[in-house]
Amino acid sequence: MTASRRDQLKEFLRAKREALTPAEVGMPAAGRRRTPGLRREEVAVLAGVGVSWYTWLEQGRDIKVSDAVLDAIARALRLDEAERAHLYVLAGLNPPDPAGRPGAPVSEQLRAVLAAWMPQPAHVLDRHYNLVAMNDAARRVFGFDDEVRNCMVAFFTHPTYRGRFTEWHEFAPDMVADFRAGAARYPDDPVFGRIAAELCAASADFAGLWARPDVRSRSQGIKAITHPEAGDLTFEYSLLRLPDRADLNVVLHTPLPGTGTKEKVESLVVAHPG
Repeated sequence: MTASRRDQLKEFLRAKREALTPAEVGMPAAGRRRTPGLRREEVAVLAGVGVSWYTWLEQGRDIKVSDAVLDAIARALRLDEAERAHLYVLAGLNPPDPAGRPGAPVSEQLRAVLAAWMPQPAHVLDRHYNLVAMNDAARRVFGFDDEVRNCMVAFFTHPTYRGRFTEWHEFAPDMVADFRAGAARYPDDPVFGRIAAELCAASADFAGLWARPDVRSRSQGIKAITHPEAGDLTFEYSLLRLPDRADLNVVLHTPLPGTGTKEKVESLVVAHPG
């Protein structure tokens, strides 16, 4: 940790400590206070760390810190997610992903983005590949119906959704490798394991790919679709993670130039509005 970073850490911790009162954290305001806010020993008690250790941290001494201890200090100082990430950075650690509240609804602003992307397909997946939002073009192009709740499961088990992928066998390894990368990113999340176990039992294709050690993170690529009405469609896709909701992936599709995809999709959406 550089001297400049240590100075910033000192100022940040002191400012956040002095901004809190004992009453705000459920502690008695005992004794005469010469300085505003909480005392260092009170923060240490709230965080469950040693008084000397916390004092050294606030003084900017070159000591080792762990993410568990930083989380405890963040809770004690009532830091929000952005402040918690800032604390990590100042302490020289990689901040955790700002996952937001698990299962929190998709914001109206994000739904507006999906609507504005029309007539091109756009949808939102959570970190488990659950389909949480889509525009009408995505529904029409990919065959999303009420049975498609999880795109990883549907990719291997849903006849309509699976059948839309022109080069399914070429696309499948990247899907599974990306799912494995997500599982590694969230090692304490049991849902990945449950989905993988269910798919291994339901799909020999998935089981074979899951047995490989491949790990990849998809951010962009080509997606070829065979639609029963529109015919062959080819898209460039971009997968975007939101800064404040790292648990969500926004998938935007752009027609590949020279393939006639743009005109075909526009005609498809016009033919099946709403």
